[in-house]
Amino acid sequence: MNQPLRVALKLDLRWPLKRHAHIFAGTQRYADEHGWESIIDEYADEHLSDASVKSPPFDGVIARVNAKLANGCRRLALPLVNVWFNSPAKDDFPGVFPDMTAVGRLRAEHLLSRGLRRFAVLTSEDDAEKVAAESFRTTIAAVDGKCLREKIPLDPSRTFAAWQRTEQRIEAWMERWQLPIGVSIASEEVGRMVIQICRHRGWRVPGDVAIIAGTNEDVLCDHPRPSLTSVEIGYERIGYQAARLLDEQMRSPNKRRGARNQPPRHMLVPPHGLIVRESTDFYAVDDEVVTQALRFIAANSHRHINVDDVARAAGLHPRTLQRRIRQVVDWPIADEIRRVRIERAKRELAESKRSMAEIARDVGFGDRKRMYDVFRREVGITPAAYRKQRRLESPF
Repeated sequence: MNQPLRVALKLDLRWPLKRHAHIFAGTQRYADEHGWESIIDEYADEHLSDASVKSPPFDGVIARVNAKLANGCRRLALPLVNVWFNSPAKDDFPGVFPDMTAVGRLRAEHLLSRGLRRFAVLTSEDDAEKVAAESFRTTIAAVDGKCLREKIPLDPSRTFAAWQRTEQRIEAWMERWQLPIGVSIASEEVGRMVIQICRHRGWRVPGDVAIIAGTNEDVLCDHPRPSLTSVEIGYERIGYQAARLLDEQMRSPNKRRGARNQPPRHMLVPPHGLIVRESTDFYAVDDEVVTQALRFIAANSHRHINVDDVARAAGLHPRTLQRRIRQVVDWPIADEIRRVRIERAKRELAESKRSMAEIARDVGFGDRKRMYDVFRREVGITPAAYRKQRRLESPF
Protein backbone atom coordinates (compact mmCIF):
# COMPACT_ATOMS: atom_id res chain seq x y z
CA MET A 1 0.00 0.00 0.00
CA ASN A 2 1.36 3.43 -1.00
CA GLN A 3 2.16 5.82 1.82
CA PRO A 4 0.23 9.10 1.71
CA LEU A 5 2.14 12.17 0.62
CA ARG A 6 3.21 14.27 3.61
CA VAL A 7 2.75 18.02 3.12
CA ALA A 8 3.90 20.72 5.52
CA LEU A 9 1.85 23.91 5.87
CA LYS A 10 3.36 27.16 7.09
CA LEU A 11 0.57 29.74 6.78
CA ASP A 12 0.73 31.94 9.92
CA LEU A 13 -2.53 30.48 11.20
CA ARG A 14 -2.26 32.44 14.44
CA TRP A 15 -3.67 35.38 12.45
CA PRO A 16 -7.48 34.96 12.10
CA LEU A 17 -7.58 36.41 8.59
CA LYS A 18 -9.04 34.92 5.42
CA ARG A 19 -5.74 35.10 3.58
CA HIS A 20 -4.40 32.68 6.21
CA ALA A 21 -7.31 30.54 7.41
CA HIS A 22 -9.16 30.23 4.09
CA ILE A 23 -6.02 29.35 2.14
CA PHE A 24 -5.49 26.60 4.72
CA ALA A 25 -9.10 25.44 4.20
CA GLY A 26 -8.51 25.21 0.46
CA THR A 27 -5.39 23.10 0.93
CA GLN A 28 -7.34 20.77 3.19
CA ARG A 29 -10.08 20.31 0.64
CA TYR A 30 -7.47 19.12 -1.84
CA ALA A 31 -5.68 17.06 0.83
CA ASP A 32 -8.93 15.25 1.73
CA GLU A 33 -9.65 14.53 -1.93
CA HIS A 34 -6.19 13.08 -2.52
CA GLY A 35 -5.41 11.38 0.77
CA TRP A 36 -2.55 13.61 1.88
CA GLU A 37 -1.17 13.72 5.37
CA SER A 38 -1.07 17.42 6.33
CA ILE A 39 1.42 18.66 8.93
CA ILE A 40 0.93 22.17 10.32
CA ASP A 41 4.46 23.38 10.96
CA GLU A 42 4.68 27.12 11.57
CA TYR A 43 8.43 26.71 12.17
CA ALA A 44 9.16 24.74 9.01
CA ASP A 45 11.71 27.41 8.11
CA GLU A 46 13.69 26.67 11.28
CA HIS A 47 13.40 22.90 10.89
CA LEU A 48 14.46 22.82 7.24
CA SER A 49 17.32 25.29 7.66
CA ASP A 50 18.96 23.08 10.30
CA ALA A 51 22.17 21.78 8.69
CA SER A 52 21.80 18.47 10.54
CA VAL A 53 18.68 17.69 8.47
CA LYS A 54 20.05 15.75 5.50
CA SER A 55 16.86 14.55 3.84
CA PRO A 56 13.41 16.17 3.51
CA PRO A 57 11.00 15.23 6.34
CA PHE A 58 8.09 16.08 4.00
CA ASP A 59 7.20 15.45 0.38
CA GLY A 60 6.35 19.11 -0.18
CA VAL A 61 5.54 22.44 1.46
CA ILE A 62 2.84 25.08 0.99
CA ALA A 63 3.79 28.28 2.75
CA ARG A 64 4.00 31.99 3.13
CA VAL A 65 7.64 31.73 2.14
CA ASN A 66 10.31 33.71 3.98
CA ALA A 67 14.01 33.77 3.07
CA LYS A 68 15.00 31.08 5.58
CA LEU A 69 12.37 28.61 4.35
CA ALA A 70 13.38 29.32 0.75
CA ASN A 71 17.01 28.49 1.53
CA GLY A 72 16.06 25.31 3.38
CA CYS A 73 13.90 24.03 0.51
CA ARG A 74 16.61 24.84 -2.02
CA ARG A 75 19.22 22.96 0.03
CA LEU A 76 16.99 19.87 0.28
CA ALA A 77 15.53 20.18 -3.25
CA LEU A 78 12.10 20.07 -1.61
CA PRO A 79 9.01 20.97 -3.70
CA LEU A 80 7.54 24.24 -2.45
CA VAL A 81 4.59 26.44 -3.42
CA ASN A 82 4.37 30.01 -2.19
CA VAL A 83 1.06 31.77 -1.36
CA TRP A 84 2.48 35.05 0.00
CA PHE A 85 2.29 37.89 -2.53
CA ASN A 86 4.91 39.92 -0.63
CA SER A 87 7.35 37.02 -0.18
CA PRO A 88 11.05 37.93 -0.58
CA ALA A 89 11.38 34.70 -2.56
CA LYS A 90 8.35 35.29 -4.78
CA ASP A 91 10.37 35.21 -8.01
CA ASP A 92 12.20 32.01 -7.10
CA PHE A 93 9.40 29.49 -6.50
CA PRO A 94 6.07 28.45 -7.98
CA GLY A 95 3.21 30.36 -6.39
CA VAL A 96 -0.52 31.03 -6.39
CA PHE A 97 -1.72 34.56 -5.68
CA PRO A 98 -4.81 36.73 -5.95
CA ASP A 99 -5.07 38.71 -9.18
CA MET A 100 -4.73 42.16 -7.61
CA THR A 101 -4.93 43.91 -10.99
CA ALA A 102 -8.42 42.42 -11.37
CA VAL A 103 -9.23 43.47 -7.78
CA GLY A 104 -8.35 47.11 -8.45
CA ARG A 105 -10.27 47.11 -11.72
CA LEU A 106 -13.34 45.58 -10.02
CA ARG A 107 -13.31 48.27 -7.33
CA ALA A 108 -13.04 51.06 -9.89
CA GLU A 109 -15.72 49.69 -12.20
CA HIS A 110 -18.16 49.37 -9.32
CA LEU A 111 -17.69 52.98 -8.22
CA LEU A 112 -17.90 54.20 -11.82
CA SER A 113 -21.19 52.31 -12.17
CA ARG A 114 -22.55 54.44 -9.32
CA GLY A 115 -22.24 57.55 -11.48
CA LEU A 116 -19.16 58.90 -9.68
CA ARG A 117 -16.48 60.86 -11.50
CA ARG A 118 -14.16 61.85 -8.65
CA PHE A 119 -12.15 59.22 -6.80
CA ALA A 120 -9.52 58.62 -4.17
CA VAL A 121 -7.45 55.54 -3.35
CA LEU A 122 -5.70 54.78 -0.07
CA THR A 123 -3.08 52.06 -0.03
CA SER A 124 -0.30 50.79 2.20
CA GLU A 125 3.25 49.61 1.50
CA ASP A 126 1.83 46.13 0.85
CA ASP A 127 2.92 44.98 -2.63
CA ALA A 128 -0.45 43.41 -3.41
CA GLU A 129 -2.34 46.58 -2.54
CA LYS A 130 0.10 48.68 -4.56
CA VAL A 131 -0.83 46.62 -7.62
CA ALA A 132 -4.56 46.97 -6.85
CA ALA A 133 -4.23 50.74 -6.33
CA GLU A 134 -2.39 51.21 -9.63
CA SER A 135 -5.03 49.16 -11.45
CA PHE A 136 -7.74 51.26 -9.78
CA ARG A 137 -6.09 54.49 -10.95
CA THR A 138 -5.53 53.15 -14.48
CA THR A 139 -9.20 52.15 -14.80
CA ILE A 140 -10.32 55.57 -13.58
CA ALA A 141 -7.88 57.38 -15.90
CA ALA A 142 -9.24 55.45 -18.89
CA VAL A 143 -12.55 57.34 -18.54
CA ASP A 144 -10.87 60.66 -17.69
CA GLY A 145 -11.75 60.43 -14.00
CA LYS A 146 -9.73 62.21 -11.33
CA CYS A 147 -8.10 60.14 -8.58
CA LEU A 148 -6.24 61.29 -5.47
CA ARG A 149 -3.79 58.77 -4.03
CA GLU A 150 -2.40 58.50 -0.51
CA LYS A 151 -0.17 55.93 1.20
CA ILE A 152 -0.09 54.87 4.84
CA PRO A 153 2.21 52.49 6.80
CA LEU A 154 1.82 48.74 6.33
CA ASP A 155 0.73 48.38 9.97
CA PRO A 156 -0.89 51.72 10.92
CA SER A 157 -2.05 50.49 14.34
CA ARG A 158 1.19 48.97 15.60
CA THR A 159 1.45 51.79 18.18
CA PHE A 160 -0.81 54.60 19.33
CA ALA A 161 1.61 57.16 17.87
CA ALA A 162 1.56 55.38 14.49
CA TRP A 163 -2.23 55.33 14.56
CA GLN A 164 -2.34 59.08 15.29
CA ARG A 165 0.07 59.84 12.44
CA THR A 166 -2.00 57.70 10.09
CA GLU A 167 -5.18 59.50 11.11
CA GLN A 168 -3.53 62.89 10.53
CA ARG A 169 -2.32 61.83 7.08
CA ILE A 170 -5.78 60.57 6.14
CA GLU A 171 -7.44 63.79 7.32
CA ALA A 172 -5.00 65.88 5.25
CA TRP A 173 -5.77 63.68 2.23
CA MET A 174 -9.50 64.12 2.78
CA GLU A 175 -9.10 67.91 2.80
CA ARG A 176 -8.43 67.65 -0.94
CA TRP A 177 -11.59 65.69 -1.72
CA GLN A 178 -14.44 67.11 -3.78
CA LEU A 179 -17.79 65.51 -3.01
CA PRO A 180 -19.38 63.26 -4.08
CA ILE A 181 -16.42 60.91 -4.29
CA GLY A 182 -15.73 57.18 -4.59
CA VAL A 183 -12.97 55.82 -2.37
CA SER A 184 -10.96 52.59 -2.50
CA ILE A 185 -9.24 51.66 0.77
CA ALA A 186 -6.73 48.88 1.36
CA SER A 187 -8.18 47.45 4.59
CA GLU A 188 -11.47 47.25 6.45
CA GLU A 189 -9.83 48.61 9.60
CA VAL A 190 -8.78 51.82 7.87
CA GLY A 191 -12.10 51.94 6.03
CA ARG A 192 -13.81 52.18 9.41
CA MET A 193 -11.46 55.02 10.40
CA VAL A 194 -12.39 56.94 7.24
CA ILE A 195 -16.12 56.45 7.89
CA GLN A 196 -15.71 57.85 11.40
CA ILE A 197 -13.84 60.89 10.08
CA CYS A 198 -16.58 61.40 7.47
CA ARG A 199 -19.17 61.31 10.24
CA HIS A 200 -17.28 63.94 12.26
CA ARG A 201 -17.18 66.17 9.17
CA GLY A 202 -20.90 65.74 8.55
CA TRP A 203 -20.33 63.81 5.34
CA ARG A 204 -22.79 61.03 4.52
CA VAL A 205 -21.66 57.53 3.63
CA PRO A 206 -22.69 56.67 0.97
CA GLY A 207 -24.53 59.91 0.08
CA ASP A 208 -21.35 62.02 -0.15
CA VAL A 209 -18.62 59.38 0.07
CA ALA A 210 -18.92 55.85 -1.38
CA ILE A 211 -16.36 53.45 0.09
CA ILE A 212 -14.98 50.06 -0.93
CA ALA A 213 -12.57 48.63 1.62
CA GLY A 214 -10.47 45.51 2.13
CA THR A 215 -11.00 41.89 1.18
CA ASN A 216 -14.29 41.06 2.89
CA GLU A 217 -13.37 40.30 6.48
CA ASP A 218 -17.04 39.82 7.29
CA VAL A 219 -17.19 40.98 10.90
CA LEU A 220 -15.59 44.34 10.12
CA CYS A 221 -17.62 44.70 6.92
CA ASP A 222 -21.02 44.00 8.44
CA HIS A 223 -20.78 46.11 11.60
CA PRO A 224 -21.22 48.86 12.61
CA ARG A 225 -23.51 50.59 10.13
CA PRO A 226 -23.02 51.47 7.36
CA SER A 227 -21.84 48.05 6.27
CA LEU A 228 -18.79 48.07 3.99
CA THR A 229 -18.71 47.04 0.35
CA SER A 230 -15.69 44.80 -0.17
CA VAL A 231 -14.02 42.40 -2.61
CA GLU A 232 -14.25 38.70 -1.81
CA ILE A 233 -10.93 37.30 -2.99
CA GLY A 234 -11.86 33.64 -2.64
CA TYR A 235 -8.77 32.56 -0.72
CA GLU A 236 -9.98 28.95 -0.52
CA ARG A 237 -9.48 28.69 -4.27
CA ILE A 238 -5.92 29.96 -3.86
CA GLY A 239 -5.22 27.25 -1.27
CA TYR A 240 -6.80 24.59 -3.46
CA GLN A 241 -4.83 25.64 -6.55
CA ALA A 242 -1.62 25.83 -4.50
CA ALA A 243 -2.16 22.23 -3.40
CA ARG A 244 -2.83 21.18 -6.98
CA LEU A 245 0.36 22.90 -8.15
CA LEU A 246 2.38 21.25 -5.38
CA ASP A 247 0.91 17.87 -6.30
CA GLU A 248 2.18 18.32 -9.86
CA GLN A 249 5.67 19.03 -8.53
CA MET A 250 5.73 16.13 -6.05
CA ARG A 251 4.64 13.66 -8.71
CA SER A 252 7.01 14.98 -11.36
CA PRO A 253 9.99 12.71 -12.15
CA ASN A 254 12.13 15.86 -12.22
CA LYS A 255 11.10 17.16 -8.80
CA ARG A 256 14.52 16.52 -7.28
CA ARG A 257 16.26 18.94 -9.60
CA GLY A 258 15.54 21.64 -7.07
CA ALA A 259 13.48 24.79 -7.27
CA ARG A 260 16.48 26.84 -8.41
CA ASN A 261 16.70 24.99 -11.73
CA GLN A 262 12.99 25.14 -12.56
CA PRO A 263 11.34 28.30 -13.88
CA PRO A 264 8.72 29.27 -11.29
CA ARG A 265 5.13 29.00 -12.39
CA HIS A 266 2.86 31.70 -11.00
CA MET A 267 -0.92 31.41 -11.05
CA LEU A 268 -3.13 34.47 -10.55
CA VAL A 269 -6.61 33.65 -9.27
CA PRO A 270 -9.31 36.22 -10.14
CA PRO A 271 -11.43 37.59 -7.28
CA HIS A 272 -14.58 35.72 -6.33
CA GLY A 273 -16.60 38.91 -6.73
CA LEU A 274 -17.77 42.12 -5.13
CA ILE A 275 -19.93 42.00 -2.01
CA VAL A 276 -22.03 45.16 -2.29
CA ARG A 277 -23.13 46.64 1.02
CA GLU A 278 -24.47 49.95 2.27
CA SER A 279 -21.27 52.00 1.86
CA THR A 280 -21.75 52.15 -1.95
CA ASP A 281 -25.51 51.60 -2.15
CA PHE A 282 -26.44 54.80 -3.98
CA TYR A 283 -26.17 56.61 -7.32
CA ALA A 284 -24.33 59.93 -7.57
CA VAL A 285 -26.23 62.68 -9.44
CA ASP A 286 -26.08 66.47 -9.52
CA ASP A 287 -29.87 66.97 -9.45
CA GLU A 288 -30.84 67.38 -5.78
CA VAL A 289 -34.48 66.37 -6.34
CA VAL A 290 -33.43 63.19 -8.15
CA THR A 291 -30.91 62.52 -5.38
CA GLN A 292 -33.70 62.83 -2.81
CA ALA A 293 -35.86 60.41 -4.78
CA LEU A 294 -33.04 57.86 -5.10
CA ARG A 295 -32.29 58.10 -1.38
CA PHE A 296 -35.97 57.46 -0.61
CA ILE A 297 -35.89 54.36 -2.81
CA ALA A 298 -32.68 53.10 -1.18
CA ALA A 299 -34.14 53.57 2.31
CA ASN A 300 -37.58 52.14 1.57
CA SER A 301 -37.22 49.57 -1.21
CA HIS A 302 -37.98 46.79 1.29
CA ARG A 303 -41.48 48.26 1.70
CA HIS A 304 -44.36 48.14 -0.78
CA ILE A 305 -43.57 51.43 -2.54
CA ASN A 306 -44.45 52.69 -6.01
CA VAL A 307 -43.91 55.70 -8.26
CA ASP A 308 -46.46 57.82 -6.39
CA ASP A 309 -44.71 57.21 -3.05
CA VAL A 310 -41.36 58.27 -4.49
CA ALA A 311 -42.84 61.37 -6.13
CA ARG A 312 -44.54 62.36 -2.90
CA ALA A 313 -41.22 62.07 -1.02
CA ALA A 314 -39.50 64.23 -3.67
CA GLY A 315 -42.29 66.81 -3.73
CA LEU A 316 -43.05 66.51 -7.44
CA HIS A 317 -45.85 65.22 -9.65
CA PRO A 318 -45.09 61.60 -10.67
CA ARG A 319 -44.79 62.47 -14.39
CA THR A 320 -42.44 65.37 -13.67
CA LEU A 321 -40.23 63.18 -11.48
CA GLN A 322 -40.25 60.38 -14.03
CA ARG A 323 -39.04 62.79 -16.70
CA ARG A 324 -36.25 64.22 -14.51
CA ILE A 325 -35.04 60.79 -13.41
CA ARG A 326 -34.94 59.57 -17.02
CA GLN A 327 -32.88 62.64 -17.97
CA VAL A 328 -30.37 61.96 -15.18
CA VAL A 329 -30.01 58.17 -14.92
CA ASP A 330 -31.78 57.05 -18.11
CA TRP A 331 -34.19 54.59 -16.53
CA PRO A 332 -37.64 54.87 -14.90
CA ILE A 333 -38.42 54.89 -11.18
CA ALA A 334 -39.81 51.35 -11.21
CA ASP A 335 -36.53 50.08 -12.66
CA GLU A 336 -34.55 51.78 -9.89
CA ILE A 337 -36.77 50.22 -7.21
CA ARG A 338 -36.24 46.83 -8.82
CA ARG A 339 -32.47 47.39 -9.14
CA VAL A 340 -32.09 48.22 -5.45
CA ARG A 341 -34.15 45.18 -4.43
CA ILE A 342 -32.04 42.91 -6.62
CA GLU A 343 -28.80 44.32 -5.14
CA ARG A 344 -30.08 43.66 -1.63
CA ALA A 345 -31.25 40.19 -2.59
CA LYS A 346 -27.77 39.47 -4.00
CA ARG A 347 -26.22 40.56 -0.72
CA GLU A 348 -28.52 38.36 1.33
CA LEU A 349 -28.02 35.37 -0.96
CA ALA A 350 -24.24 35.72 -0.84
CA GLU A 351 -23.85 36.38 2.88
CA SER A 352 -26.68 34.63 4.71
CA LYS A 353 -28.28 31.21 4.96
CA ARG A 354 -31.79 32.64 5.23
CA SER A 355 -34.58 31.03 3.22
CA MET A 356 -35.64 32.37 -0.16
CA ALA A 357 -39.06 33.28 1.25
CA GLU A 358 -37.50 35.34 4.06
CA ILE A 359 -35.18 37.17 1.69
CA ALA A 360 -37.95 37.87 -0.83
CA ARG A 361 -40.13 39.36 1.90
CA ASP A 362 -37.44 41.46 3.53
CA VAL A 363 -35.96 43.00 0.37
CA GLY A 364 -39.37 44.02 -0.95
CA PHE A 365 -40.36 41.39 -3.52
CA GLY A 366 -43.12 40.10 -1.28
CA ASP A 367 -42.95 36.41 -2.12
CA ARG A 368 -40.45 33.86 -3.35
CA LYS A 369 -41.99 33.42 -6.82
CA ARG A 370 -41.91 37.15 -7.55
CA MET A 371 -38.22 37.32 -6.56
CA TYR A 372 -37.48 34.22 -8.64
CA ASP A 373 -39.11 35.69 -11.77
CA VAL A 374 -37.53 39.15 -11.47
CA PHE A 375 -34.10 37.84 -10.48
CA ARG A 376 -33.94 35.33 -13.32
CA ARG A 377 -35.06 37.91 -15.87
CA GLU A 378 -32.69 40.66 -14.71
CA VAL A 379 -29.63 38.67 -13.56
CA GLY A 380 -29.88 35.75 -15.96
CA ILE A 381 -29.81 32.99 -13.33
CA THR A 382 -32.07 31.89 -10.49
CA PRO A 383 -31.56 33.10 -6.91
CA ALA A 384 -30.52 29.58 -5.88
CA ALA A 385 -27.93 29.40 -8.66
CA TYR A 386 -26.57 32.82 -7.69
CA ARG A 387 -26.24 31.72 -4.06
CA LYS A 388 -24.39 28.56 -5.06
CA GLN A 389 -22.11 30.55 -7.34
CA ARG A 390 -21.22 33.03 -4.60
CA ARG A 391 -20.72 30.67 -1.70
CA LEU A 392 -17.10 29.99 -0.85
CA GLU A 393 -17.70 26.28 -0.51
CA SER A 394 -18.76 25.98 -4.15
CA PRO A 395 -16.63 23.62 -6.24
CA PHE A 396 -13.38 25.04 -7.58
